[in-house]
Amino acid sequence: MHGPTTSGWLLVALCGSTGAYCLVRMRECSGRARGAAGGEALMGFGMAAMAVPAAVLAPPRWSWAVYAVVFGAAALRALWPALRSAHHLHHLVGSLAMVYMALAMATGGGHAGHASAGRPLLTGALLVYYTAYVLRSGVRLIPVPSPSPVPSASSAAGAATPALVGGSRPELTLACRLSMGIAMLAMLLTL
Repeated sequence: MHGPTTSGWLLVALCGSTGAYCLVRMRECSGRARGAAGGEALMGFGMAAMAVPAAVLAPPRWSWAVYAVVFGAAALRALWPALRSAHHLHHLVGSLAMVYMALAMATGGGHAGHASAGRPLLTGALLVYYTAYVLRSGVRLIPVPSPSPVPSASSAAGAATPALVGGSRPELTLACRLSMGIAMLAMLLTL
């Protein structure tokens, strides 16, 4: 997580902006969608905080325990909904991965590359999971041409411009999830 400065700042920007978008989306959603957006905002901001380069801000040793507690609580919150929804199962895996990385950083001295920073088998399993998630999400963003009827003059005149945030733009939500998956892969690679 605390690798080269440039890549660290890029992860901070990517995850921070994704977390901010999820907060905006959370304001415009309700019910389960609101909860999912809140969980994604927490994940985005947590990943941004963990990715701050150690050369700029070396976190105190106790901060890794705070990350583990916060994401452990997020994992407990996602546990019951995960039994009913694949997306909530992904939130559970993500929260547990954050707990794992926080504990690995705490035991590895807070710097990536230490031999004690993480278990290779668990890290490998998470890398496989997130690689599959990123590939699947990326494929879902590829536009699929569909035959569409020629709109009539009345339907074209009454068509509204879609909003830029919220549930009306599912491709933006998917792009944010994809970017957080890529960021998670980058963070796991530094363990």
